[in-house]
Amino acid sequence: MAASDDSSHYFTEFTLSEIVDMENLYKELGDQSLQKDFCQTVASTFSCSLNRNGKSSVTWKQVQSWFQEKLKQQTLPKYDTLPSSPLEILDLSNLNFAENAVNVEKATYVQRRKGKASDVSDLAFEARSSRDFAWYDVSSFLTYRYLRTGELEVRVRFSGFDNRHDEWVNVTTSVRERSIPVEPSECGRVNVGDLLLCFQEREDQALYCDAHVVNIKRADHDHSICNCVFLVRYDLDNTEEAVGVERICRRPEE
Repeated sequence: MAASDDSSHYFTEFTLSEIVDMENLYKELGDQSLQKDFCQTVASTFSCSLNRNGKSSVTWKQVQSWFQEKLKQQTLPKYDTLPSSPLEILDLSNLNFAENAVNVEKATYVQRRKGKASDVSDLAFEARSSRDFAWYDVSSFLTYRYLRTGELEVRVRFSGFDNRHDEWVNVTTSVRERSIPVEPSECGRVNVGDLLLCFQEREDQALYCDAHVVNIKRADHDHSICNCVFLVRYDLDNTEEAVGVERICRRPEE
């Protein structure tokens, strides 16, 4: 996946709560937030936070770079920042997120694909790439912006990719809670018509894509092995494929 612009080098992997804090500080202090002593204090506060457990420390230069980019964005005519507070923006309640995005660090969320995530707070959401329309786990949300249309976009870093693959994605259409792997004992929770995240294997690529269940062939099995066959139709190209339980993830229940 290719980043949509060359601004990714300005960002480090700040948590959402840290971005909220910096947004508030920038609104209060403006370009005074660029001062070295101030950035050192902010970096030290972030690095000592419990939310940073398991994450790398923040340097004052990374904080200063964030404020410098924020100042730069204020002068760009193509984007408008609407008069909403950061907390209102990052609540993202219009997206049907089950958790307040600011409190992602407190999630106790699922294992996915093979084994548990080492830091579930970084893997509570997935985002759809504009390049291949596949869904990828979100490693971190870097920053956000409002377009002139009023639409909210967030810049995401995909899990397993570096900053060269960061993308701006539409919050309403391309960010959602992370899909959940279907265990063999849970196959009965999948029904015809359900939206699934399905592992699509092709000769030249293998991607996680949206698909709907067309038919299910149930089979007797135990809790460790599922022999059921799920006929799915991929939303992107309307092709159909029969897959096993190991290739499907269900959407979180509302």
